[in-house]
Amino acid sequence: MTTADLLVEELQARGVQFVSVLNGHGLDPFLLACRKAEMRVIDVRNEQAAGYMAEVTGRLTRTVGVCGVSGAVAHANALTGVLNAWFDGAPMLLITGITPHGDLDHGEFQDFNPVPMAAPICKYARVLDVPQRVGEIVHEAFTAATTGRPGPVHLSLPIDVGGAEVDADTALRAPVRSGAVRSAGAGDPALIEQAIDLLAAAKRPLLVAGSGVYYAHGEQALASFASSQQIPVVQPIWSRGAVPQTCPQFMGIIGAATGGPRLLGDADLVLALGCEFDYRVGQFSPPNLTEGATVVRVDGDERQLRRGLEAPVSIQGSPRSVLEQWAQVAAHRGLSPSSAWCREADERRSAHLARCHETADAFGDRMTGRDVVAAVHEVLDEQTAVLVDGGNIGQWFHQMLPRKYPGNWVTCGASGVVGWGLPGALAARAIDPDRGVVLLSGDGSFTFTVAELECAARQNLPFVAVVADDEKWGISVTGHLRNHGHALYSELGPMRLDLVAKGFGCNGVRVENKDELGSALSKAMAGDRPTVIQTIIAPSSPDPEAPREL
Repeated sequence: MTTADLLVEELQARGVQFVSVLNGHGLDPFLLACRKAEMRVIDVRNEQAAGYMAEVTGRLTRTVGVCGVSGAVAHANALTGVLNAWFDGAPMLLITGITPHGDLDHGEFQDFNPVPMAAPICKYARVLDVPQRVGEIVHEAFTAATTGRPGPVHLSLPIDVGGAEVDADTALRAPVRSGAVRSAGAGDPALIEQAIDLLAAAKRPLLVAGSGVYYAHGEQALASFASSQQIPVVQPIWSRGAVPQTCPQFMGIIGAATGGPRLLGDADLVLALGCEFDYRVGQFSPPNLTEGATVVRVDGDERQLRRGLEAPVSIQGSPRSVLEQWAQVAAHRGLSPSSAWCREADERRSAHLARCHETADAFGDRMTGRDVVAAVHEVLDEQTAVLVDGGNIGQWFHQMLPRKYPGNWVTCGASGVVGWGLPGALAARAIDPDRGVVLLSGDGSFTFTVAELECAARQNLPFVAVVADDEKWGISVTGHLRNHGHALYSELGPMRLDLVAKGFGCNGVRVENKDELGSALSKAMAGDRPTVIQTIIAPSSPDPEAPREL
């Protein structure tokens, strides 16, 4: 058995179903080991795609997604997916095959140690340099990826170490081999009581559900607590969805570039669960919060809990467990629900949504992002994986959200990256061959990794890509017009993506009339080949304050 054989065995023991790769000589021992162990390998045409596939796997499954690339520039390319996972707190592992360990810093081909480059954006990064310790090192990497705030990890595998013989009987093996995110426990009972005291006194409480709720499997606890206490629920834009069923208390997203109903700014109590400290939540401070508002932060990772401005009440614990504790204490006390405020929040949401619809209605029969999002919603069932890649179409998607936001709907994440969606669709299909997969993308975003269409067709990974084509970097144009009065190098030219798709072995459809989109989508969803539906839309924004036409 080689070191690489043992590495693959350790991955399989932790539930890894497939690895996304782009070959290179440094990766050969790992690929040989994958073939020997019958580990599924999905090969791509760009290392960025391999990285995106791994991080989307982590975000969709709450388990560690794995990708493999070769060294030097290949490693740098793959770090785009790693950086996205770092921003979003997604569990993934990047394996980089490198030059022989003994020849590092000796001028050999692709002589480069990837660890220092990966370390700043990884929770764990090291060279896998001791064959007998493969099990121990993999355990350390997976533990880092799946505990506290999840995140990316990295292992560099020298080609000589990967091919070295190892005694499997004496190799160190961890007795616990977990590939899933593991949440922290319950919160401090005294702090639980203190938070409920604040809730009892609040007139306008707001529950902000970040990605930590999703990774803690807190969906049902969130819905139950919000319903019993009639607390409006919002989600920071790009966070993982934790509202899988219709929830009347779900008011949509906050922190969008195209605005939203005023809720965070008027709340007198903010219950922030599993949230990042960033602009989307107004850094939990005035003027984004009203003077005198109290913040309660909940997170399983103490470092995240204390990051930025520490809240007066900070509870370390699984968001799911804390929600369940709050529900028990509130029920025991007979706490009155915040019904009047919840109704007012709903009215504000409805008014904002009406303004977005008015913006789209002004285009008459011309198709806008609103029409594309509505058509996509019509073909979804409870299991369909939806991936949203693009700034402007992403804004339309988030503004038009129904009263749910399930975890099988994936957006770019907190980094705001574009171009990840097509590889993400490959990952979604590989995870579950029986469910529908829809990619909703902008025209700019889609072309970042368009060559992966060939990989999808060749490896029988079908999905439906709906590309909203307005020949612009739409969200950039919106900001440019607002701030400068004209666009800044953000215009795109006409394309025939339907023909491009056919050239890569996929189906291609061009839709210019909104009445044709629904039938085209339904037909594509029933097909068994990757299908690209190029949808020609008017350049527009859901922001009621934006120019009518971009």
